Amino acid sequence: MTQVRFFSMPTEDAKTYWAGGPDANGQKPEVHISDGDGVPCRHCQQDVAEGEPYLILAYRPFPNAQPYAETGPIFLHAAPCARHADSDRTPAMFLARESYLLKGYDGDNRIVYGTGQIVPPHDMATAAAKIFERGDVRYVHVRSALNNCYSCRIERA
Repeated sequence: MTQVRFFSMPTEDAKTYWAGGPDANGQKPEVHISDGDGVPCRHCQQDVAEGEPYLILAYRPFPNAQPYAETGPIFLHAAPCARHADSDRTPAMFLARESYLLKGYDGDNRIVYGTGQIVPPHDMATAAAKIFERGDVRYVHVRSALNNCYSCRIERA
């Protein structure tokens, strides 16, 4: 079976937003205060604690705009946080949630049809490995199955 690795939002992307740079829609990220319930930071893969400020922004985790380059809302700590280490294990934060949408993309950053599936968090690595059995899949995106928010990227190890 193909071994996989999970990758969080790149620090360079996060630094842009922490510095007040525009999001994928050209807007300044919004600042909110967490109620401590379901505000997952996509950089450190930890929930933003109650009372802490966080950013809401439109994120497009693709090198350029094109029809398959999905843009969606994400949360990010308002203050710099340490990036979650790349790992062959599903980030622990995901395990406390219900389900995720996985989709494979090719070398041109286009969705590979037939790869999309909703899986429970404990099955993410296995499901991604199965998607990678297709030779035309270069990477997999993980998104919230409920709100379609970008969560992380999975690549072959």
